[in-house]
Amino acid sequence: MLIRTISALIGAPLLLGLTYLGGPYTELLTAVIGIIALHEFQEIGRRLGINIWTVMTIGVSVIWILFLNLNINNWMFPFILFWLLLAMGRMGIQYPKVQLSEISYNFFSVIYTVILSSYLYLLRSLEQGMAWAFLAFILVWTTDTFAYLIGKAIGRHKLAPEVSPKKTIEGSVGGLLGALLIGFAASRIMSGMDWTSFLLLSLVVGICAQIGDLFESALKRSARVKDSGTLIPGHGGFLDRFDSMLFTFPIIYYWVLFWVR
Repeated sequence: MLIRTISALIGAPLLLGLTYLGGPYTELLTAVIGIIALHEFQEIGRRLGINIWTVMTIGVSVIWILFLNLNINNWMFPFILFWLLLAMGRMGIQYPKVQLSEISYNFFSVIYTVILSSYLYLLRSLEQGMAWAFLAFILVWTTDTFAYLIGKAIGRHKLAPEVSPKKTIEGSVGGLLGALLIGFAASRIMSGMDWTSFLLLSLVVGICAQIGDLFESALKRSARVKDSGTLIPGHGGFLDRFDSMLFTFPIIYYWVLFWVR
């Protein structure tokens, strides 16, 4: 418990500090998160018997990070299509040696880790970006905390017993209530949306954060591993810490992009 607490006391200020500084500091942060999470995801894939395309996935990830550095955002979606074409082409040329499960896992590995984490940088780059990025962190942390506390206090009905036996439906609902409280508080402090939009955003984030957590837990279960890695003492790997946030960053980014006045 002590090691876990020390890691949190070091990691949380570092995360918030690099996000506060913005620009190249946040870009470096997202690149580190993405590349390490990619490595952890690929190690899980190896345990599942998947042939990992290390060189190709790293190469695609580096190009994506360069796009972010150069602010070539209009090429992001076409690049994802190009990455899909590369993966499909590899199967087309090397079948039956390369199967659909192999190209799916490798294609998804970059999307899930490097691309989703990069939305923290994109979110921070928006107007009031620091506030929106901090809101993302607080929403996820509050959802996790309320889900844990309420689940421990009154949890009776299992949410996903085969994936995470300790998680309960009551805890999940408690996590959503915590997110709604943060959303209401944010509506009193931040501008750009009315209070109902903040509540709806918070509810969506609370749901998606829990889905992200359950997905990563199911992934680890399938590979029979307890943690995705060992880089964060007492917490496991980067995927263990950022699984909920990977889904949260793009949701808030596009919400702000399309709905904030």
